[in-house]
Amino acid sequence: MKRLLLVAAGLPLAAALTAVHPAAAQTSPAVSDSAMSRSTDGCERPSLMPPADARIVSVSATAKPGGTLTYPAQPGASEPPPPVTDVPAYCQVDVTLTHGSAGDRELIQVWLPATGWNGRFQALGGSGYLGGDFGPSLPNAVKAGYAVGTTDAGATPTTGFTADWALTEDGQVNTTVLKNFAERGPHELAVLGKAITKDHYGRAAHHAYWNGCSTGGRQGYMEAQRHPGDFDGILADAPAISWDRFAIGDLWPYVVMNAEDDHLAPCELNAFTTAARAACDGDDGAVDGIVGNPIACDFDPASLIGEKVLCDGEELTISARDAAVIEKIWDGPRTSDGKRLWFGLTPTADLGYLAGPAPFPVASSWVQNLLEKDPSFDVSTITYADYERLFAQSVDEYHQVIGSDDPDLSGLRRAGAKLLTWHGGDDQLVPLRGTLSYREKVAHRFGDIDDFYRVFVAPGASHCQAGTGPAPTDPLGALVRWVEKDDAPETLAATSVAADGTRVERDICLYPRTAHLSGGTVSCR
Repeated sequence: MKRLLLVAAGLPLAAALTAVHPAAAQTSPAVSDSAMSRSTDGCERPSLMPPADARIVSVSATAKPGGTLTYPAQPGASEPPPPVTDVPAYCQVDVTLTHGSAGDRELIQVWLPATGWNGRFQALGGSGYLGGDFGPSLPNAVKAGYAVGTTDAGATPTTGFTADWALTEDGQVNTTVLKNFAERGPHELAVLGKAITKDHYGRAAHHAYWNGCSTGGRQGYMEAQRHPGDFDGILADAPAISWDRFAIGDLWPYVVMNAEDDHLAPCELNAFTTAARAACDGDDGAVDGIVGNPIACDFDPASLIGEKVLCDGEELTISARDAAVIEKIWDGPRTSDGKRLWFGLTPTADLGYLAGPAPFPVASSWVQNLLEKDPSFDVSTITYADYERLFAQSVDEYHQVIGSDDPDLSGLRRAGAKLLTWHGGDDQLVPLRGTLSYREKVAHRFGDIDDFYRVFVAPGASHCQAGTGPAPTDPLGALVRWVEKDDAPETLAATSVAADGTRVERDICLYPRTAHLSGGTVSCR
């Protein structure tokens, strides 16, 4: 696993934007000026109709030999991802779109295996402020036999952490690109990706799937709600739904520490997390370092008052003030009169990403670019009153654009499509309670929802990957079996490698069931 570094905070960020997708933060390849050329070897420029409200600027088709593909280090990464070997030959189709007179350029790229096509189309979601995934996920999908595509949504930041694309040169919100990023890009990828696949193979894909985590998860939920006919199955993991709340919600820990003038050192943050995990570890029947039901972990941070922790050779004492800060962070943002605005992280999640010495850049960029419309705005000056005002502004201006939390999934249900989500119990970036809150709203509306929507909580897993506990090994395969064979998953198999090199395996339970361990076996109840 490659390591990302949040340079400003000096924190390892392996589970942040890069882990959102195995190949996140890859800059989209450029489309050449001679993009209307046709290729040989069965790789020909397709004849396409533009999606509604879009105009096709260019189309190209290029035969690629496959083999071993390497990728540079992603923005902020200390090392490149592993090479992808034994990639079959494929046809790469690039389509550039624009919308109205805005002058935006949205790239949609589709890879089509020359042999071994499994008859399916797969669309890859993005991460952070990236609309798609142009890294190793593409060749890995081709190796698995998929026709696969992704899009940059016309949103091309210098890194995946910041919304560089959000403002026009005159300082106004770039509403065209924002709409691409929020909704239009994934839908156009579905429309054109399936059309390109049909043109190339002479027959339509028999099933189409969405595959994304974090931003890609949010995009999947948007597809389920507004374009339920685009995909037969949607895998939307750790979804950053309610983005208008989530994006500023992730700034809450930083605001709390500034407002209370109490900046806890990393070792102090770790002390609270470690204590919470230890206190709740055995609740699932086994003391194994994995908290089976983090939502039910009711650890009181005040119990650590007076404890000594060693920080870089200096002994610090946990104070009542420290415990109060942690309690506010875990609880999540509220108004001055106590009304809940959004959710905090579970007590078992690593606090170092959101409560570090620098703000989490996805959150600070949202405030700077989309709310204050000033990339140089100093978020360290935000008071509780400022925060409450900015939160209300975020919801008011952007909920209808990017909220993706409408519980009406009747269109998805009528279409016969399936929505599958897993979310890590120790997710350190996207609060687990946001996903569960949405799931409860859907259940309240429909009653039994397991025939079209299933959520799994992976105990101990972090953001889009394993943590102290394992992450699901093949959730896409489970979704395919559910869609095509009506084999609805009751559990998801999960594996990881522990720090000592041992292999950890366990089944992840269908929510709201939780795991209980006895004699090395897991039961869900």
